[in-house]
Amino acid sequence: MRFEQPLWLWLLVLVVALVAAYLIAQRRRSKYAVRFATLPMLEKVAPNRPGWRRHAPAAAFLAALTVLTIAIARPVADIRVPRERATVVVAIDVSNSMAATDVAPNRFDVAKQAAVQFVQDLPEKFNVGLVSFSRTATVVAAPTTNHQAAVDAINGLRLSNATAIGDAVLTSLQAVRTIDPDNPPPSRIVLLSDGTSTSGSPVDEAAQAAVQAGVPVSTIAYGTPDGTVTIDGREIPVPADTETLQTLADTTKGSFYEAESDEQLRDVYSDLQSSIGWTTEPREITNLVAGIALAAALLAAIASLLWFSRLP
Repeated sequence: MRFEQPLWLWLLVLVVALVAAYLIAQRRRSKYAVRFATLPMLEKVAPNRPGWRRHAPAAAFLAALTVLTIAIARPVADIRVPRERATVVVAIDVSNSMAATDVAPNRFDVAKQAAVQFVQDLPEKFNVGLVSFSRTATVVAAPTTNHQAAVDAINGLRLSNATAIGDAVLTSLQAVRTIDPDNPPPSRIVLLSDGTSTSGSPVDEAAQAAVQAGVPVSTIAYGTPDGTVTIDGREIPVPADTETLQTLADTTKGSFYEAESDEQLRDVYSDLQSSIGWTTEPREITNLVAGIALAAALLAAIASLLWFSRLP
C-alpha cells in the first residue's frame, strides 16, 4: 500500500497519545477505587480483570480514528481489474508430431479442443487471432473481436511437415501490429509446440523481436517425453523442446507451461485466460478505508449504547 499524501499519517501520533491517555485513565481509576472503596465492595468496583465489554467500545473507537487517519492520507493499492481491451494471438504447432497418441486420442485433436475453449472464454472485447506453424507460419485468422472466426480456423487446421517456432513468433507479431498501430492494446502471444524448431528463423532472434515489441510470449510444451509418431514406417520420438520454449517465455516475460494430458492442457489454458484477462493497476482506495472507519465508529457507538447506555 502507498499513500498520495503520507504527511497526514503524522496524525497517528495523536491516536497513540489517546491510547496512552486511556491506559493512564484506567490505571488511575483502579487506584481511586482501591483508596476509597471498602474491601467488600472493591471486587465489584475495580475487579482485577475488568470485563472486555468495558474496553471494547473504546478499542473500536480508537481503531476508527486510526483507519480514518489512513483514509485522509489517500491510500493507493494494487488492485486486480479486468482488462477492457487486449490482443491475443494463439500460435499452434501443426507439425506431423501432433499426430502422436501419447495424449488420447491424439495430441492434435486435444490441442484443438482446448484452444477452442480458451478462445471462447476470453473477454468479448479482446481481439483474438490464430497462427499455425509447421515448415512456415501462417496467419489463419487475423486478430478480431469475432472470436468465432478464430474458433472456425482452429477447427479447420491440418497437419504438415517440420516446426518453425521462430517464424511463428514473428508472424504473430505481424498480426499484433495490425491492431490500432497508433494506440495498440496490450498484447500476448500464446504458443503451443510439441517438438523442436527445425526450420525458419532462429528462436532467439524471434524472442528479441518480441522483447522490442513489448509482447510477452507464453509457451506450452505439449506432450509426454516418451511420445512417438510413425512416419514412412519409422517410429520417431517427438518430445517437446522444453528448454527452448522456457527460454523463449523467460526472455519475453511470458509464462512457461508443460502439459502432458488433456486435463493439464485445459488447466494451462484456464490459467492463461485468467492472467491475460486481468491486470493489476494502482487504485486509490480512500472510500473503502473510510467506509471501514465508519463501520468501526458505528460499532463502538452501538456497543456503548447497548452495554452502558452512553456513547463512548
